[in-house]
Amino acid sequence: MTNQRGSVQVLVAEDEAIIRLDLAEMLREAGYDVVAEVGDGRQAVDRTRELSPDLVVMDVKMPVLDGISAADEIGRDGIAPVVMLTAFSDKELVERASDAGVMAYVLKPFTIDDLEPAITVARSRWAERKALEGEVADLGARLETRKRMDRAKGILMNQLGLGEAEAFRWIQKTAMDRRLGMREVADAVIAGAAGSESDDD
Repeated sequence: MTNQRGSVQVLVAEDEAIIRLDLAEMLREAGYDVVAEVGDGRQAVDRTRELSPDLVVMDVKMPVLDGISAADEIGRDGIAPVVMLTAFSDKELVERASDAGVMAYVLKPFTIDDLEPAITVARSRWAERKALEGEVADLGARLETRKRMDRAKGILMNQLGLGEAEAFRWIQKTAMDRRLGMREVADAVIAGAAGSESDDD
């Protein structure tokens, strides 16, 4: 039986050579296909554009172009989700990373057991973002839709005990079944939750 992860192409961007080699080896041993290893943010962007991998695992502090700026370019081009590696659990850094389109982040030092859930989350959020982009062309409307989707997913996760990916699939399926946009379904979920809160008052 082939390992599904073997079809997941990963680009590794880390300026410290030993960590870069360890990370690439860790991913290969877990069954991922590491297609490139680079040492600075500019190379990360250029090679990502060239190879279109399924995922980029990138350190936040890098020469030439820092990880967040590189992630921002990759995200803007809509090429691949980025998992950010950082030694800092700095709130401002995490917010900057989120604004740049980083889909998940992992604190150093890490093991493959820390990395794999982040990869799963990043790929799931990326698929979600692509589905929304297909539905909403305007950038401003897309950002607002994403905020509402996140709010609706949070409500469904609380009310139905779903995981984040399951909550998104629930919205997606409901939209298809009812021939509605995902934004309309998200708005209905939010309105329903607001209605039940006012009933409780």
